[in-house]
Amino acid sequence: MNQTEIGKFIAKCRKEKKLTQAQLAEKLNITDRAVSKWETGKSMPDSSIMLALCEILGITVNELLSGEKMDMESFEKRADENLIALKRKDENNLTKNVMISILFSATLLIGMTVCLICDMALSGHLTWSLIPVSSIVFAWVISFPSIVLGKRGVVVSLISLSIFVIPYLFLLSCLIRAKEVFSVGAAVAGASIVFVWIIAAMFYRIGKTRKFIALGATFLLAIPFVIVVNVILSQMIGAPVFDIWDVLSIFTLLMLASVSFVCDYAKKKGLMK
Repeated sequence: MNQTEIGKFIAKCRKEKKLTQAQLAEKLNITDRAVSKWETGKSMPDSSIMLALCEILGITVNELLSGEKMDMESFEKRADENLIALKRKDENNLTKNVMISILFSATLLIGMTVCLICDMALSGHLTWSLIPVSSIVFAWVISFPSIVLGKRGVVVSLISLSIFVIPYLFLLSCLIRAKEVFSVGAAVAGASIVFVWIIAAMFYRIGKTRKFIALGATFLLAIPFVIVVNVILSQMIGAPVFDIWDVLSIFTLLMLASVSFVCDYAKKKGLMK
């Protein structure tokens, strides 16, 4: 597969259908920048939207991957070639992600080993090292799916976070012998998980085409999240619901949300790329 030729073919078919990059992107629920990258040969359409793209452009997937319209004689031959090329590309991406995940895991393992060795050398038995080791394991469990699977692993990482954060906090509270770590941490973690899932769902639904809108909404939703966390801390440890730093934080979030919405408006009107 030749990405440059495929990009030129996509641009040609798009123009034949009298569609702009923005219009094609809107139909596919992606950004016009993604379409631009296809047409300049910098990237390929994701396999999840290839069928929809071909339907809009009035071509087959085989023609898309070949970068040209074909007659029936060459159709089967090119189909086999394209399938092999796609398989190799997926295998290469998976191999790359696996290598990165192995390096990442090895780095964390070295860090844990160093902590354990230092603890044994200084104390004669395991004491403080269990805290960083458990934290590293928790971080590995959460991040590993995203590293191996890329975007497809984000949901798995969120599920892992939702499942393991409470046991991790319980273990941490036992290691440092402070029950408040579990009780307060679990309450805050529960609110945080709900917030993260809402943001993830919002970016999934509208973030592909309206990233600035999704970003602005995230900043706005962070305001009630801050308030909820403050109320939880106030009820559990007697902290004040609001102080000057909270007011500054809310003001900053409002400013960032406003900037995001302005950027979305400017982009929609073609005032920015």
